[in-house]
Amino acid sequence: MTDYVLTRVANRTGVITLDRPKALNSLSLDMVRSLTAILLRWKDDAGIDAVVITSTSEKALCAGGDIRFFHEMGHVGPMGGSALLEDFFTEEYALNHLIHFYPKPYIALMDGVVMGGGMGIAQGGPDCGLRIVTERTKMAMPEVNIGLFPDVGGSHFLSHAPGQLGQYLGLTGLTIGAADALYVGLADVFVPSAALAGLNALVESTPGADLPAAIRSYAAQYAAQLGSSELQAQRGVIDAHFGAASVAAIMASLARDENPFAQKALKAMRQRSPLMMCVTRELLLRGAALDVADCLRMERNLVRRNFEHGEVLEGVRALVIDKDNAPKWNPATLEEVLPSMVARFFEPVWPEYAHPLRHLS
Repeated sequence: MTDYVLTRVANRTGVITLDRPKALNSLSLDMVRSLTAILLRWKDDAGIDAVVITSTSEKALCAGGDIRFFHEMGHVGPMGGSALLEDFFTEEYALNHLIHFYPKPYIALMDGVVMGGGMGIAQGGPDCGLRIVTERTKMAMPEVNIGLFPDVGGSHFLSHAPGQLGQYLGLTGLTIGAADALYVGLADVFVPSAALAGLNALVESTPGADLPAAIRSYAAQYAAQLGSSELQAQRGVIDAHFGAASVAAIMASLARDENPFAQKALKAMRQRSPLMMCVTRELLLRGAALDVADCLRMERNLVRRNFEHGEVLEGVRALVIDKDNAPKWNPATLEEVLPSMVARFFEPVWPEYAHPLRHLS
């Protein structure tokens, strides 16, 4: 299906290796389909006891979805209604659900860039996931920067982060490292890059069923090298500001705070799509009360609404296509964002019986 997804079996562990280094392993539709087919096949394979997902590149596990593809397909057909675009998000979110509830240990080596769609293929659920970070990890849900919103299950995993950390990550789109990822609950263990050869040897020598425990034991010796979490140090600041009643109130609160951390967050938010920040805040509030399947169904609805509106097309144009870094957001200012505009994103696109993710449970 694709040359970008490699597989092998080592000591009853299925190893998936992403190999699209020039694009930082950005996910194409073919890659999503290949990953899904592999995981479905291994799910019922008695010879596979665990799965590891990794990369050929030290720079990234996965930088997200292929946003050039989004831009190209988003201009096909009425209101960006390309069938391939529809397929991509339906199949990507179904893959995220499969990974979250995988019946075997699902181990993600989150070395380098892990953003957006990369988070979706790394965030195994609490019953199966083991998420490894290194000092090279650059983790983010930066979708508001391109006029999108934190998807691939972000409405679930960000909304379940402690306090207001999820709102902070979703609204600013800023990047965090290993210590912060562990503090937020988006990673499980730290292994320095210098020790990855030993980790790889462990995968080869340890039976798959014993691999999660072996990795945790191996990582324990490096815990002291992790360093401190800035988000932990700034937790009081984050909770105080990002718990405000609206995006405008959050930004006003940040503006009154001279703390460099607060000012950095404010600067980032001033560059983001005003509409999609408001949509993101509402998404995370709603996501906190939903299960994974309903979060993904909600996100699938919002993706359609987003492409109808066109905000993501403008964001990708400015960031990736023309590279002028000057998106013409619509509306241009936060003051112009009406509650009805936000509410429109949450209006059902399909009746429940026709939703493309209706079968997720």
